[in-house]
Amino acid sequence: MKRQPIFTEVLLLNAAMVALATAGAALATGFDTSHIELLLAIAAVAGGITCLLNIAVLHRRFSPLEDVITEMEKVDLGRPGANLPDWIDGVAETEEAERLELAFLRMMRRLEAERRRSSSAALTAQEEERARVARDLHDQVNQSLTGVLLRLEATRSEAPPELAIEIEETSRLAHQAMDELLTVARQLRPTALDDLGLRAAIAGLVEQLEVPDLAATFSCEDDPAGLDPDVQLVIYRVSQEAIGNAVRHSGASRIDIHLNRVGKSFVLTVADDGSGFSFDQATSGLGLGGMRERAILVGGSVDVESRTGLGTTIRLTVPVRDSEAT
Repeated sequence: MKRQPIFTEVLLLNAAMVALATAGAALATGFDTSHIELLLAIAAVAGGITCLLNIAVLHRRFSPLEDVITEMEKVDLGRPGANLPDWIDGVAETEEAERLELAFLRMMRRLEAERRRSSSAALTAQEEERARVARDLHDQVNQSLTGVLLRLEATRSEAPPELAIEIEETSRLAHQAMDELLTVARQLRPTALDDLGLRAAIAGLVEQLEVPDLAATFSCEDDPAGLDPDVQLVIYRVSQEAIGNAVRHSGASRIDIHLNRVGKSFVLTVADDGSGFSFDQATSGLGLGGMRERAILVGGSVDVESRTGLGTTIRLTVPVRDSEAT
C-alpha cells in the first residue's frame, strides 16, 4: 500500500488530536448534550486553526526539501556537475534542507570522482591497447607482407610465363593489404596528432574520406596547439567517431566540421545532411556514450541534435584553462 506524504500524515494526526481533545473535554464535563453545538463549533474552529498553522509551518519546512528532491530526480551523470542548478550549494533556508543538500553534494562529488577515475583508467587502457595493436600491425603484420612481396619478386624471375599474371595480381593484393593495414594503424593511433598537431590530424581525417558523392569540409580559425594533450586527444577521438558515424550510417552528401574557440571553450561541431536518427537508435551502436565519457574526463560535454530525415549535429564543448589561453 502506498504511504501518505509526511505533510498529510501530520495534518491528519493533528486533526485526530483535536478531535480527541474535544471528545475528552466533552467527557470531562459530563457530555452535556445541551452544549453539543458549542463543543462541535469549538472543535471545528480548533481544527481549522490547527490545520492553518500546520500548513503554514510545515509548508515552510518541507517546501525546500521538495525542491531539492525534485532536482535530485533530474540528476544527469552524463553532464559535468550532474546538471545541478546553482542554487544547490549546501546553503538552505531550513536545517533539514541544508543537511540534505550537503549530503547530496558530497555523494555527487564522490560519484563523479569515482566515475572520472574509472573512466580515465578505462580510456587510458583503451588508448594503450590501440597503440599496441597499431605497433603490431605496423611492425609485424606489415613486415610479413613485405616478406611475401619479396618472395613474389624472387619467384617472378623463375616462374613460367603463364604464372606472370597470377603473380602480378597477388603482388597487387599484397600492396593493397599493406596500404589498408597502414590506414587502420593510423586510425588506431593517430601519429599525425603527435607529429603535426590537432588541426592537421582532423584535416587528415577529412582528406582520407573517399566516399562517392560525399563532400566534406573542415575549418579551424583558432589554433588549438596550446590545449592539453588529453584535451586534444578527446577532440580528435570525438571528431573521428562523429565523422565515422556520418559516413557509415547517415547516407549524407555533405559533412561540415568546425573547430573554433568560443569564449573560454573550444567547440567542435560535426554536422551532416543525412537521414538523422531516433532516440532508440541513439542508444545502440552510435558511440554517443563513449563520446560523452571522453568529454566528461576533460570537463566537457557533448550535445546531439538529430531528427529523422533532417541530419545530425554533434557538438563537443571543452573548457580552456587559463594556462592554455595563450
